[in-house]
Amino acid sequence: MGKKVLVDLSHPFSAEAPRWPYFEKATVTSTHSMAKSGVLTQWINVPQHTGTHCDAPRHVMEYEFDGRRARYTHEMPIDAYCGDAICLQIDAEPWQLIGPKELEAACVKANMKPAELAGMVVVLDTGMHKYYDDSKAYYHYSIGTGVDAGKWFVEHKVKCVAMDSQALDHPLHTAMGKNGGTMLNLVGHSGRPLVEEYKELFGEEVYAQFEKETFIKVFGQKAYDEKYGFLERHSGWGTWEPCHKLMLGNGIVGIENLGGDLAKVSGKRFKFTCLPMRWYMGDGAMARCVAEIDEDELNDVPDREYFYCGTGYADPAHGGASGTEYIQRLFARNDK
Repeated sequence: MGKKVLVDLSHPFSAEAPRWPYFEKATVTSTHSMAKSGVLTQWINVPQHTGTHCDAPRHVMEYEFDGRRARYTHEMPIDAYCGDAICLQIDAEPWQLIGPKELEAACVKANMKPAELAGMVVVLDTGMHKYYDDSKAYYHYSIGTGVDAGKWFVEHKVKCVAMDSQALDHPLHTAMGKNGGTMLNLVGHSGRPLVEEYKELFGEEVYAQFEKETFIKVFGQKAYDEKYGFLERHSGWGTWEPCHKLMLGNGIVGIENLGGDLAKVSGKRFKFTCLPMRWYMGDGAMARCVAEIDEDELNDVPDREYFYCGTGYADPAHGGASGTEYIQRLFARNDK
């Protein structure tokens, strides 16, 4: 057995950090500088859901499913985001909705039985961390989860889920599609709204799972009640961030935008530590995430380098992933 090492699973933060489509840009200013005052003092103003960060139940819930008022960040146990972990490698195509089938296949690959996940931190390596950038590839067309994955996490009693993508939920389950108070339905790569692009690629029946009105039109109210009725009764609007709500409503916390040297521990078991700021009445917080693992267990891959303003994905010229190629792979479906 080799020595234990710490592997950074966090993206770097700066004022240029990629951010969710309707978040304000982070600002970093300095009141004191070395030349002026002999000390450097910096001030930041930023949404706490920027970069690698945690979600607390209060982020999406008024009440948790046990009836208590949804907890804020400072009310979560200190080890809520820490523990024995497994990094599951998810095989999925661009814009795919991850469900039990993909999660169970990843467990088989990791030589892990779903029943063993109880009390563990489940880290998902979907490959999206390689595309981390202010880009359509990373935000609009991300892989993500939904109601079925949320139910699966609850069923298997996981402690925490850490995702390497823009959010726990698929983009079309968020306000980037036709959900939420803002309901952006953003313009996609083709110049048309994301919803129209998705329907053209996958059909209205497949799209229906992301939007309440379309689901009821295609499958009927009874089918909607069977799939989303619990969320409608307890948290409202079933198709809006259902994985978030099922997890956080059951006290399963989430981590988003995981990155750094995730490739070094993909498919491995390790000790996971993530400590959000002890923010009183916070809905989440930026955090540093690390894996403690036996040095001999590390995957033999190069150290992650960041070239985009110190925060984004590695430039393709330096061996990084190309968001353009990712989008081309998605839209190539029309050519088949």
